[in-house]
Amino acid sequence: MKSFLLILLLSCISFICQASFELPGSGTVTYPSGIKKEFNFGFKWDKKNKQFTIGSQQYPMEQLPDSYALALTLAGDDQAVFVQEFANGFISEFEWQIGSHLIRLEKNRSEYPVRGDYVLWIDQYNYYLANGNPSIKLVFDKSGFFKL
Repeated sequence: MKSFLLILLLSCISFICQASFELPGSGTVTYPSGIKKEFNFGFKWDKKNKQFTIGSQQYPMEQLPDSYALALTLAGDDQAVFVQEFANGFISEFEWQIGSHLIRLEKNRSEYPVRGDYVLWIDQYNYYLANGNPSIKLVFDKSGFFKL
């Protein structure tokens, strides 16, 4: 019985050490012309093959990175934003579902002076852009869960 429990324990440890995960993500961008386009952008960690997938690109890595920063760059006139992971050009808004989180960037006139009249929503919390290069940092743990 003891040897059975030992084998079971070692199997569980081995499984945990080989932990892989997939964090799917999809969304929609809106271009300044009003045209909307869907995109897919998520993350995947394959511990066994030491491959980290960011969007559609795979990278060999010895270990899971601690985090990933998604950069938003406002155009010179603050009327559009560039997010290289989502589109090849400037966009006016986006909505991105990543795991259980919903992240949106939308135009919303405010009584407060904010860059480009943009509001960044992360789930139910809103943030106003104070500079032209904000970023969203996703922090991973070994099981694929992350925090923003």
